[in-house]
Amino acid sequence: MATAEQHYILPRPEFDKPVKILIVRAPYYKDIGDNLLQGATAEIEAAGGTWELVDVPGALEVPTAIGIAERMSNFDGYVALGCVIRGETTHYETVCNDSSRAIQLLGLQGLCIGNGILTVENRKQAEVRADVEDQNKGGGAAAAALHLVALGRKWGGQRKGVGFLPDADEIQFAGELKDNPTA
Repeated sequence: MATAEQHYILPRPEFDKPVKILIVRAPYYKDIGDNLLQGATAEIEAAGGTWELVDVPGALEVPTAIGIAERMSNFDGYVALGCVIRGETTHYETVCNDSSRAIQLLGLQGLCIGNGILTVENRKQAEVRADVEDQNKGGGAAAAALHLVALGRKWGGQRKGVGFLPDADEIQFAGELKDNPTA
């Protein structure tokens, strides 16, 4: 068992209305994915939230599934779970960088996402990070999503526009007044 440096953990957020989280998991390494899921679901349930799970083929599909869910469903936040273990080719860098970048771009558009996609050198590192009794990165990703949901609720209403363009009802043309539909 690896020993991790102790870090400060924010207190679990509290919610006055239920939180619904979508967990998007890439179970390429099923045992690792199962451990990440165990940690994530325990954290969501401890905060009084509910969750749904969808599995996708790999880490590159996780952000796409989150984007689709945001446009077509009603989740408050998302947890991305998976594991990428370095191999002999540059594919590792592509998968790590592109999945992380896509998740970050979705987050910058206002989605509340906890990134629990492990990027490791070997299986042992993945096992330690996924273990709920050790580093519990699945639980950490769920906690991150819950904290972002709490911030979103603190600062204002939810917007459904995802992508580079706002929803049609948010577009205001020159000379239009928002409060006057006949302008």
